[in-house]
Amino acid sequence: MKTLPQKYKWLAEEPGPRMIREALGEFGTVETQGAENNLDIIRWAKETGVKSVTQMYVADSIPWCGLFMAVIAKRADKPLVKDPLWALNWGTFGVFTKTPMLGDVLVFVRRTADGSRAGHVGLYVGEDETAYHVLGGNQGDCVCVTRMPKARLYTARRPSYKLQPDNVRAIQLAATGVLSHSEA
Repeated sequence: MKTLPQKYKWLAEEPGPRMIREALGEFGTVETQGAENNLDIIRWAKETGVKSVTQMYVADSIPWCGLFMAVIAKRADKPLVKDPLWALNWGTFGVFTKTPMLGDVLVFVRRTADGSRAGHVGLYVGEDETAYHVLGGNQGDCVCVTRMPKARLYTARRPSYKLQPDNVRAIQLAATGVLSHSEA
């Protein structure tokens, strides 16, 4: 794991939720530019155990936010959604929550270059007045924390817990950093 930026170092001390812990273990993973692939990202497809994911995910140039969520959900013993590579499908994960909190899955809507609807998925680590701070994959071609406009939120989903971790809570953060407008 690469070092977390100073404003997010507190995350390393959080005892859970487990999906956050698993995601932090991959913090700093970067997509390889050009024809080569980051083999760690390619291995995630096989690790999910989903045949269609393994068949479809053959290059790290393919959007991989859904793949990242699938591998950390699997590692955290959470069930995967149907067709997990499609970010909007994470809108069926766990249970709906009106108030996002630490470790919740956030699904966002975005428009592609041709104007069609697509999505992005990541984990809530906090929020400011206008944005959620999201830990996810394929954010600037890496695993990092990015500010995502609240207006783009499609749904927030809480993992199903046998016993919810005590530190699942809303977290207010400073509104620093650039807002993401396209994660493709």
